[in-house]
Amino acid sequence: MEGKRSILIVGGGTAGWLTAAYLAKFLDVANRPDLSITLVESPDIGIVGVGEGAFPTIRTTLQFLDIDERDFIRATGATFKQGIRFDDWARTPISGKREHYFHPFEAPLYAPDASLVALWLAEDEATRPPFAEAVTIQHRVAEERRGPKRAEEDGFSAPLNYAYHFDAAALARLLADRARELGVAHVEDRLLGATLDDRGMIAGLDFERSGMLTADLFVDCTGLRAELIGKAMAEPFVSVRRYLFTDRAIACRVPRGDPDAPLPSYTIAAAHEGGWIWDIGLRDLRGVGSVYSSDHVDETRARHVLGDYIGRADLAADARLIAFDPGYRRRQWVGNCVAVGMAAGFLEPLESTGIVLIEAAAAMIAELLPPSGPVDASADRFNTLMAARFDNIVNFLKLHYCLSRRDEPFWRDNVDPASIPDALAVMIDRWRSRPPSRFDFTLDVETFAYFNYQYILYGMGFRTDPPGGGVSDRRQAATAFARIRHFGDQAVDDLPSHRELIRQINER
Repeated sequence: MEGKRSILIVGGGTAGWLTAAYLAKFLDVANRPDLSITLVESPDIGIVGVGEGAFPTIRTTLQFLDIDERDFIRATGATFKQGIRFDDWARTPISGKREHYFHPFEAPLYAPDASLVALWLAEDEATRPPFAEAVTIQHRVAEERRGPKRAEEDGFSAPLNYAYHFDAAALARLLADRARELGVAHVEDRLLGATLDDRGMIAGLDFERSGMLTADLFVDCTGLRAELIGKAMAEPFVSVRRYLFTDRAIACRVPRGDPDAPLPSYTIAAAHEGGWIWDIGLRDLRGVGSVYSSDHVDETRARHVLGDYIGRADLAADARLIAFDPGYRRRQWVGNCVAVGMAAGFLEPLESTGIVLIEAAAAMIAELLPPSGPVDASADRFNTLMAARFDNIVNFLKLHYCLSRRDEPFWRDNVDPASIPDALAVMIDRWRSRPPSRFDFTLDVETFAYFNYQYILYGMGFRTDPPGGGVSDRRQAATAFARIRHFGDQAVDDLPSHRELIRQINER
């Protein structure tokens, strides 16, 4: 490398510190005198840790950063997450009758001599078990509030796929400690503005105490404010609110009553008249928030809905309001500025896509950053991959809404064909004749696999034409699903309760 390469990250939080730690580890900054990474964050901007969920990719990221799983769980009040339970998304509850379906992280079990999905589709709709219950044991394990592993098993490995729930502020502190260990310099200062050169690149950033700081690459992790990519570089924001209607969230912490009460190992996503409520169980409390569309529900009504759900009108009245416009920037790497996290885009909290997009961006920057020459040599490739990833996540999130048969205006508007992306409409029409396949997707720009789509489709009651079959297929299905039920019973017997698993990890 000619000269010295420098990276300046503006903004802390999960986006800033995860990116800093990842780049420092990948680029071996601690042992590279020719490379430096500095993170500057404002002392005035805090993080509200109301409980957040992640995607299973977070395990690979933490392992790459050499963060011990048990240390992570203890430091962040974390619990295990084996999927999401969707309450009342398909139909409006009537006379107290409630419905739910489960989206597990585990792929359907493999059957060497048949497709479990095809066998399930061929079964009688009136008597067959729910899709997730039929094709994976994780439904049964989660339903019985078991953990995905035993306390003595190695970190980040388990019989079942999983992610975590955690306190976001505590995670940022843990990542900050690790990033500093890996050689990242940390400065607390307030950003005043940016100076551009005659090519439209950032020449330097002006800070209150540090003055003008320069770098080869500037990473914008300033959240929804988008101080660099939005304000300085004037990169347009593309709203997707014509597809995803929610634009507000009210979040709060709910004290846990009985500390020994059973602990779910999944996120609850409970639909309501104008959106949905997340309910995340941490070690010592619950993080609960209501996501809603301001075009369909006003703030007063949204707080009332949240208060009814948690049984605490006082907590709902004081809950923090977060306003956002779902969307992203088509170009997230412009010149010598690249945006990560909410500065690049934010869609909504559903399916925990926020952190997984940070992970994807950090990994791509690490691999695409040239050791010398123009810092933006691979910006076009980065932008193509990230924009495609955002577009595909929009499709996946919209799938949750557009299949609903709820009768409130918010849900009826979501079913309107005009609100469904063209690419998703084509796939839905295709899946009326066959289930989603791995050949429907391009791996490098996908966050979710084909089986994730299957869990949502069939959990919501979508109908795919069943394959032809006779008595032999029905017998084969009965045998296959009985075997899965047996494995599920064994797993429930072998695995500890989720509460006990968390207690053992925290006591060791």
